[in-house]
Amino acid sequence: MMRHINNIEVHPDLTANAQRLYDGSLPNVRPKDAATLIILDHDHGTPKILMGRRHMRHRFMPGKFVFPGGRLDAADRYVPCADDLPTGVMEKLRCGARNGSSDRRMRGLAICAIRETYEEAGLFIAAQADPSGLKGEDWSAFKHRSLLPTLSPLRFIGRAITPPGRSRRFDTRFFAIDARHIADRLSEGTGPSGELEDLHWLTIADAHDLDLPRITKEILHELEERLKTDPELAPQSPTPFFFMRGKSMFRAEI
Repeated sequence: MMRHINNIEVHPDLTANAQRLYDGSLPNVRPKDAATLIILDHDHGTPKILMGRRHMRHRFMPGKFVFPGGRLDAADRYVPCADDLPTGVMEKLRCGARNGSSDRRMRGLAICAIRETYEEAGLFIAAQADPSGLKGEDWSAFKHRSLLPTLSPLRFIGRAITPPGRSRRFDTRFFAIDARHIADRLSEGTGPSGELEDLHWLTIADAHDLDLPRITKEILHELEERLKTDPELAPQSPTPFFFMRGKSMFRAEI
């Protein structure tokens, strides 16, 4: 049975009915897989999250405040890691996946979030390990520090598909991780890509006052509510999934 919250049509779970709703949207503009990472700092009482402002030269959401993240690269599926995703996280990532649900591809989404966090924020979400298997310029800074991406602390907390009718569409998975898993950081205080400006650690309440994309507002609301009852973000907890059909936003649970 469906209900409405803040003009969002809510499904209790990702049923076949909900899946049909989002599968029918504009096949000529296929959403590209993407991932983003919410880093939670619990060291000062009220949790803080890292956000940055997208450069005004960007065609997609210029000037908006977002979490570090970006599009999945084919190479992300082949990056060696210090450990693996929790079973519950992997199962949820597979659910309703559009572009194939292999473990390698789902793991690649998590690696994408870690890579983009380094490129945009200069943070290494990693653990000490033999880095000899790392290849490519994207990971040279990790290899230099004898670090490999760490996946076991990641939690899958949301999924959202860019509405139909946009020139660029993304099927984005939102991950979260505790800041204590930052193994190192660049001294510049930002990442080498320069894609994010004005990086700040903010309480969720302060983040709500920024110029945010609508889906970022929804994810922040979901995170805030979940932290009240599930501060450890247990892998098996229900995960919200947002998608559009026409002018209506739908919310299912994975």
